[in-house]
Amino acid sequence: MDLLRQLRHVRRHWWVVLVTVMVALGVSAFLTVRAQPRYVASVTFFVTTPNQGVTDAYQGGLFLQQRVKSYADLLTSDRLAQSVVAESPLGLTADQVQSRVSTSTEAGTVLLRASVTDTDQTRALKVTETLSAKFVELVQKVETPPEGKAPIKIEVVSGPRVSSSPVSPQPVRNLTLGGLIGLVLGVGLAILRGVADVRLRDSAGLQRATGSPLLGEIPYESGARSAPLIVGDAATSSRAEAIRKLRTNLRFVDVHEPARVIAVTSALQGEGKTTLSCNLAITLAEAGWRVLLVDADLRRPKVDEYLGIDAGVGLTDVLVGDVQVGDVVQRWGDKSLLVLPSGSAPPNPSELLGSKAMSDLLLALRESADIVIIDTAPLLAVTDGVVVAVQADGALMVSQQGRTSRTQVAAAARSLHAVSVRLLGCVLNMAKMPKAEAYQYEAYRVVAAETPAAPEERAAAAPRHAGEGVSDRTQELTRLPR
Repeated sequence: MDLLRQLRHVRRHWWVVLVTVMVALGVSAFLTVRAQPRYVASVTFFVTTPNQGVTDAYQGGLFLQQRVKSYADLLTSDRLAQSVVAESPLGLTADQVQSRVSTSTEAGTVLLRASVTDTDQTRALKVTETLSAKFVELVQKVETPPEGKAPIKIEVVSGPRVSSSPVSPQPVRNLTLGGLIGLVLGVGLAILRGVADVRLRDSAGLQRATGSPLLGEIPYESGARSAPLIVGDAATSSRAEAIRKLRTNLRFVDVHEPARVIAVTSALQGEGKTTLSCNLAITLAEAGWRVLLVDADLRRPKVDEYLGIDAGVGLTDVLVGDVQVGDVVQRWGDKSLLVLPSGSAPPNPSELLGSKAMSDLLLALRESADIVIIDTAPLLAVTDGVVVAVQADGALMVSQQGRTSRTQVAAAARSLHAVSVRLLGCVLNMAKMPKAEAYQYEAYRVVAAETPAAPEERAAAAPRHAGEGVSDRTQELTRLPR
């Protein structure tokens, strides 16, 4: 499970991986271009000793293999480097010559290889030539006893020769290595960013934060900001279908104790609770229910703006006793949907919403409508939302994906649980819909639109409350207390 979560972090923050890889490739390319070409000159020595017979040859071979390891250290010694500088001054000090020399041996053999790396091809060859000559002299001098013949013989069997092309930099190797390093760093940064990100990113996180079931995921649509209501062309969009699915889930949350007065709220302002309230009321009315939408967000009312109704007189005026509710409710469209706007801006919204007048009003509305949808204020901003939710049958919490943190959602849910509010469920708004799911929905919608239904099928699919039924029920809804 942890691996899957980390993979989701990487997929979500893929741009972090891409940017890191591109930066690593850019750094690798810059260092490769700025690096000076380096050439390698090499020479190979063969170490031998006079022998007498097979037994002497075997013992001499073991002896020489041990000596070759010492000769490798001798090639990088200060004494040999000083001899090279004294023999052939090439603008290098003994330490510089010593740092340019490297040695290697082959296990089980008496071959010794010396390499000189330099940015100057000619100088690398000259240093190698001088080094090979001085090395042979130094070994003979060290190994020869005061009186006698040297037991060791060193011969040059390969080189000195210098590479015709530079051995470094290697663009392909450097870019490949840089890309791999960038990929590893990018994946690590993406996972770290995902772990440190406390915002809601999926429906599972929303359910854990609220401790309530997920009733719907409303997909993000670019045109929803300019056309928030699911009417006209938007009525066939994937967003409209998701709200219809929410309508179905909401009606079956608890069939034994259905919620008829539902408070729609959120943790913060701007998460789409008002838009969802309006669209949910529209879909419920489309199904033939008598629906009353109440704008109880008295501080920042938006229902009138979305539905295009007059909000000059409304809920606040009813609560203070200036008007009767039946005089200010407004019918919206040709559906069984009535709207009670917010009305005048009061100086004490919380006290007004928690008054006995509000409680009596909700009891009257409950008897006059099948479902009452109340748009309330955000829970963490003010206490208005909690005050209204206490008087409702349950609350529906809306959270926007990628905007609200898990801590904020959990705090909002705790504020409802603290006063024993029944949290019906949660809705993830502006969710990123998988491309495969979006494609399937669009393909199904197109096929359904192109396949006309038979007359008898259309008659069977007609809603039970269509026609005169809806008109009668709407008229009954308008007979609110006056």
